[in-house]
Amino acid sequence: MRNIFMAAGFAAALACGPAVAGTIVDEWAGVKAPPAPEVKPVTLDPKTTAFLALDFINQVCNAERRPRCIASLPKVKAAMEAARAKGVFIVHSRVRNSKPEDVKDGFAPHAGEPTVIAPSDKFLGTDLEKILKDKGIQTVIVTGTTAQGAVLYTASEAVFRGFKIVVPVDGMSAEGLYFEQYVAYQLVNLPGGRPGTMTLTRLDMIHY
Repeated sequence: MRNIFMAAGFAAALACGPAVAGTIVDEWAGVKAPPAPEVKPVTLDPKTTAFLALDFINQVCNAERRPRCIASLPKVKAAMEAARAKGVFIVHSRVRNSKPEDVKDGFAPHAGEPTVIAPSDKFLGTDLEKILKDKGIQTVIVTGTTAQGAVLYTASEAVFRGFKIVVPVDGMSAEGLYFEQYVAYQLVNLPGGRPGTMTLTRLDMIHY
């Protein structure tokens, strides 16, 4: 009998207490975006830096699907060429079932520049880690599309594998601003990331 009264009292307390918070879906419209993360200039050693150009191919970077990727191409291409001229190691990627001729104009690999083929995480099922470590790479600049795919997952995995990461916010593109926003926030708040391993920047703020 005592247990019955206790259960009844507990139920009454719940009924009279504050309303239980809804799920994130219920509270969606009331969410306020956090302050924008800081974008910082970086000066990198070209001998220990790699520049990743991820999935700049016609299937995913086109005016219909991702016009923001098309808009980013001139800046990314210029930054890649500047890095190459300084001796930075360039690595490319494509998605599965794509061909070399699908690569956007100006983004074809030069001699000695490897291409890995993988889904969003470019370390998955590839020898990307070995490629980078065999070259003595310590810092990886990550550019590409999609922000919420190849950029987010490859950059995150690189941190977990011991690399420092630089992500230029004008070098990652998606089909909408929200995707780029949450990726920028997620990267600088990456669970398990060590302090100083992730830097957001702009392409024109990268120096060697």
